[in-house]
Amino acid sequence: MWLFAFIPVIAATAGAAWTVFSRPGPSTVGAIQHFAAGVVFYAAAGELLPEAVEQGAIWPVVLGGGAGIVVMLLLRRVGDRFEDSQVGLLSVSTLDSFIDGLVLGLAFAIGQSQGLLLAIALGIEFLFLGLAIAGSFAKTAGSRTVIAMTFGVALAVPVGVLAALPASALPGSWQAAAFAFGLVALLYLVTEELLVEAHEKPETNWGTAMFFVGFLCLTIIDELLIGG
Repeated sequence: MWLFAFIPVIAATAGAAWTVFSRPGPSTVGAIQHFAAGVVFYAAAGELLPEAVEQGAIWPVVLGGGAGIVVMLLLRRVGDRFEDSQVGLLSVSTLDSFIDGLVLGLAFAIGQSQGLLLAIALGIEFLFLGLAIAGSFAKTAGSRTVIAMTFGVALAVPVGVLAALPASALPGSWQAAAFAFGLVALLYLVTEELLVEAHEKPETNWGTAMFFVGFLCLTIIDELLIGG
């Protein structure tokens, strides 16, 4: 499990190194964002949503989802306030990474294959995170410093996984609330971050198609894991 939890860390570090040594073009970054949105959307709809609904209790889902909405909107407000501050960017990115780690821990609470599936999805997302952080610091910090900062931010993921481990021992209603919280967090990531930022880049047909490619790729991986 812990090896899988470090997939996003490795991906973010690779993204930072890619940006530092060979900065990708806007169209490539937009395609990566679309692809990441597709795989994260499948992880939310295909894994966390069924688990939240399967518990059979409405109010825990409503409360957990409501808490997720509040937390993500607060996170956006903080991000907007410090969007021009590099320290603010690192702080918000670290908190966002911790929340992603919590969601990944919830996926591991469902099962090993679910955790692996979400780790792959977050790996694609964190590849873009590495691109974003490195792009913001490339002109003001050295290459090693940029890569080290990105690595440090991404380490919040396994910390979040550790914090979420007790969820597997919670009663069913609490688990339903936790899954609903994770579902909202992932859907927010897709609709309000990845796709919004992707549409700020030059639009290309192949870039847009990458959303569906990502969705289908994770669908196939999920089926292979179940078959295995």
